Amino acid sequence: MNAPTETIEIQNVVASTAIDQELDLETLVDDIPGAEFNPDNFPGLVDRTQDPKAAALIFRSGKIVCTGAASVADVHEALGIIFEKLRGLGIPVAESPEITVQNIVSSADLGHDLNLNALAIGLGLEDVEYEPEQFPGLVYRMDDPEVVLLLFGSGKIVITGGKFAEDATAAVENIVERLDDLGLLG
Repeated sequence: MNAPTETIEIQNVVASTAIDQELDLETLVDDIPGAEFNPDNFPGLVDRTQDPKAAALIFRSGKIVCTGAASVADVHEALGIIFEKLRGLGIPVAESPEITVQNIVSSADLGHDLNLNALAIGLGLEDVEYEPEQFPGLVYRMDDPEVVLLLFGSGKIVITGGKFAEDATAAVENIVERLDDLGLLG
């Protein structure tokens, strides 16, 4: 049986950047092969990279959001590809625009079934949302690190809101300790 921290997998990294330049998305969609722009559905142009797999949401303001990457390194690589495409079209892009990680979503497995009713009471109702008729998991807002955990009866958890990959490890260690203290781990 793996330790819960050994089961952590990053599912999605979301980051943002900007190129300090207003963009003509109608022209860009014609110039970037495979790009999609449907302003009736979404105000940004979508350009997907294959290696690494990610999607760049490019907005008229010059803001760019990268989503779907499997690591922070993949975000930087995918955005590097996007920056090169834009430079290739004659759009001035700084040598290395600042990239800010907004959210890292990870998953892990505690290796034990969880009694979510007991957990809702044990973790303290002020930090917990648990409405099994609405959603099958318990939502726990952790202070340190500042993340949100979705805990499921199967022992699987989703960690969201982290800014660093280490936040998931700290969150899993923290929740395992809390559950152990409460006598709710198996």
